[in-house]
Amino acid sequence: MNPLKIFIATFFSKGNESLKMNKTSIYNIPINRLNGKPIELSNFKGKHILFVNVASKCGFTPQYKNLQALHEQYNDKLQIIGVPCNQFGSQEPGDETAIASFCEVNYGVTFLITEKVDVKGTNQHPLYAWLTQKTHNNKRNSKVKWNFQKYLVDDNGHLVDYFFSITNPLSPKITKHLK
Repeated sequence: MNPLKIFIATFFSKGNESLKMNKTSIYNIPINRLNGKPIELSNFKGKHILFVNVASKCGFTPQYKNLQALHEQYNDKLQIIGVPCNQFGSQEPGDETAIASFCEVNYGVTFLITEKVDVKGTNQHPLYAWLTQKTHNNKRNSKVKWNFQKYLVDDNGHLVDYFFSITNPLSPKITKHLK
């Protein structure tokens, strides 16, 4: 069974019909760190969260540098979460150790990196189902087009917007929401 179906079956198994009306909070979605330990998204209530599907061998990979700069500049207001994905041109082939080493050695990344997941398709991770489906995020539908697409969630857990790969992480399109 795919991860989204498992999540939905587990989350809604309590029979709460109001929850079935797609009022899932982003803070309740399970996802793990690269090392396999769970991330409690609820720990980031009160901060914006920028989710970015990342890859080590992509033309946009140098954006790690500006993601790190954004992390350092807005650390008190923003949590950046890199989400490795190998669905676009097989540009994230490494395992967890290789990904962690690449990010640290090449870009000095100190922001949070999750386990490698699918951001689209039949095995789409529940986090990306929430980010891309209006029935979950109550804002808009979208499709992840390529590596380094960004999704900004506000400090109350509501989707603000998404930004295509070409959008620099330090762009005013993003930073205006953090001022």
